[in-house]
Amino acid sequence: MAQLQSRPIQVYYWPTPNGWKISIMLEECGLPYEVIPVNIGRGDQFKPDFLALSPNNKIPAIVDPEGPDGAPLSVFESGAILQYLGRKTGLFYPTDERGRVEVDQWLFWQMAGLGPMAGQAHHFRIYAPEKIPYAIERYTNEVRRLYGVMNTRLSDRPFLAGDYSIADIACIGWAKLWERQGQDIKEFPHFAAWLERMLARPAVKRGLALNAEDRAKIDFATDKQAQSVLFGQRPAG
Repeated sequence: MAQLQSRPIQVYYWPTPNGWKISIMLEECGLPYEVIPVNIGRGDQFKPDFLALSPNNKIPAIVDPEGPDGAPLSVFESGAILQYLGRKTGLFYPTDERGRVEVDQWLFWQMAGLGPMAGQAHHFRIYAPEKIPYAIERYTNEVRRLYGVMNTRLSDRPFLAGDYSIADIACIGWAKLWERQGQDIKEFPHFAAWLERMLARPAVKRGLALNAEDRAKIDFATDKQAQSVLFGQRPAG
């Protein structure tokens, strides 16, 4: 990809399931990139410079200095970034309409279903100061249903859209945290086999490891400041 991209893509990033989507994609595509950490536990996502790129105050976001027609382009929302990088490189995102629709439906399934539901399961099972049985059961059961959907889909193909694609990249960061979501992976043998295939990919390993030390510095289960910033959705202080 050296001939495709001479200047690094700036990645506004924190090591979370949504951030991992982009670090994995960049590693898979072999694109040069520069990480700009956005410490979501200390309120970096509310800084004006970041909000100018990501008005929803969420990571990730990118700035491609060599966007369309050579002009810089910023993109926020992880799904949109995956699609953009897929179109830019011609990798992991089909160029034919039927193939692209096959990928898109599973990408949007992740964006609208797996990510939000797994995130809520994490919140109510691990982070919520009050353990609310109804909420825990509600989101744990919904994640179980979604993994059942994946398990059925993967029963006759190695990846969600047949070939490895941005749909798989979108799902892996959430799926690898199945234990935190209260799931029994033995219920989902095809899902488990997919997970093993995904985690064996060198680029996936590198993407998941990116800035892992930053993630270890904040325990959102006990850090009250981080909880206030992230779950209260307001700047620190």
